[in-house]
Amino acid sequence: MPSGDFCELLADVEDIEDIIGLNDVAPKNRYKNKPLMIPKVRKLKNRSVSKETPAPTPADTENTNFLQGSASVYVKTWGCAHNSSDSEYMAGQLAAQGYNITQEKDSADLWLLNSCTVKNPAEEHFKNEINKGLQNNKKVVVAGCVPQGKQTSEYLKGLSMIGVQQIDRVVEVVEETLKGNSVKMFNTKREEGKKIGGAKLDLPKIRRNPLVEIIAINTGCLNQCTYCKTKHARGELGSYPPEEIVARAVQSFQEGVCEIWLTSEDTGAYGRDIGSSLPELLWQLVEVIPEGCRLRLGMTNPPYILDHLSEMAKILNHDRVYTFLHVPVQAGSDAVLADMKREYSVADFEKVIDFLRERVDGITIITDIIAGFPTETEEDFQETMDLVKKYKFPSLFINQFFPRPGTPAAKMKRIPTQDVKKRTKELTEFFHTYKPYENRLGKIYTVLVTETSHDGNYYVGHNEFYEQILVPKRPELMGKMFKVRIVDSCKFSMTGELLEDTSVVRPAPAEPLQMGQLSGAQLVETKTNNQIFLPSFAVLLLAALVRLMYLIW
Repeated sequence: MPSGDFCELLADVEDIEDIIGLNDVAPKNRYKNKPLMIPKVRKLKNRSVSKETPAPTPADTENTNFLQGSASVYVKTWGCAHNSSDSEYMAGQLAAQGYNITQEKDSADLWLLNSCTVKNPAEEHFKNEINKGLQNNKKVVVAGCVPQGKQTSEYLKGLSMIGVQQIDRVVEVVEETLKGNSVKMFNTKREEGKKIGGAKLDLPKIRRNPLVEIIAINTGCLNQCTYCKTKHARGELGSYPPEEIVARAVQSFQEGVCEIWLTSEDTGAYGRDIGSSLPELLWQLVEVIPEGCRLRLGMTNPPYILDHLSEMAKILNHDRVYTFLHVPVQAGSDAVLADMKREYSVADFEKVIDFLRERVDGITIITDIIAGFPTETEEDFQETMDLVKKYKFPSLFINQFFPRPGTPAAKMKRIPTQDVKKRTKELTEFFHTYKPYENRLGKIYTVLVTETSHDGNYYVGHNEFYEQILVPKRPELMGKMFKVRIVDSCKFSMTGELLEDTSVVRPAPAEPLQMGQLSGAQLVETKTNNQIFLPSFAVLLLAALVRLMYLIW
């Protein structure tokens, strides 16, 4: 039976894409890239972290000498699955160059902090972590949406920064920072003058879960939401070519991955900038997913999935795709949606839900609500409550409005804090009045186990609807697929026991990598060998030709 503590842990999860497991990290330029460009650096100036920071001693200010690739790096991530993927790639590139990626922050030589700008609390935690690192005489590199969105922030002054499309330059930035320099890399990657998805997907990475591959299919979006700061960081839409995404998926399965997550700021907008579409990509991907392995589609906004509802219903019925969709509505009032510039109506959102529920049996659809947007009246809020009561979403992410600096909504007159808290409480209390899994006792499901529960007492599997099912914590079950009977449930999950006659199989075609093991290492080694072999071969060939000419002459 799941403990109450476990259900309480899940209640604190802010986004479905934060649910990963116990081992979480604590839930071409405009024309062509110029890889040989030497980054412009400047010496890091002494800076004060806070009024309480003690004066540095001579030993503190003396630069530490590091051999290239000999230092240890601590990586911490805030935010969505896209950020998680970026951190995996940065850690992988550093590891491929000999750096030690460690979870022990106190012993690390450098802290790489990958930030999220969606909410004020996330940025405050990021800011506090920077101060902690500097107070402990750590070298600090910042990455992610916060520095990309506003690199001139006072608390970022003097720090090395990596932009969201420059994660393939992390080794250079870390090397320079360890030398005592400050480096900033923020260029947008472009090919033939057009923005692309970002760094190449075939870079080495270290997956935080060896069974799950997170693939960013595009960056940025097509919207101009008045409350959103992420747009300032990720910018306009830039999609990866389908063949690059498919190739990454194939490589992942060859490394023992059994579950793929597609992520971006809006997966529904994928391909609109390159003459493709999300359904076209998904049909290509299901062709390479091994039997028993699964694909989970990330968040999609209503405007763009509306164009592909019929195709999406067919794809979500595919046995290698989770029958699951995250469609954030944010408000149940057309007036508020218009002020948010969400570019759809409540009727549009309802059309998506009704269409998919009718054609995809048992589909799990979850959503987000922002309570207390500046122009939200009491009548507007009651319309949101009516929408939530109508659909009783199994997962509902309720967020108080936070005015993010630089956004149009931040300039609007705010609703009194007590009213925002009252509305948030009302939404939360209603959400806890129903239990989506209370009638599941005795049901039999096939589950795929990929993670450990947050309390560490269970393994977590997902059925075809991406519903969480807790199973016994037996090592032979991790990464396997088998049948269970539901014996208990709580608000956020079910508990299952294995059927006596069930087979336990590994759907992935290979054993998974070990925790912390480098993905793509063989590919990196092959490239390195080729880089050595080809120049050497050319020299030998030239020498042979010179010798032959000498003999003939």
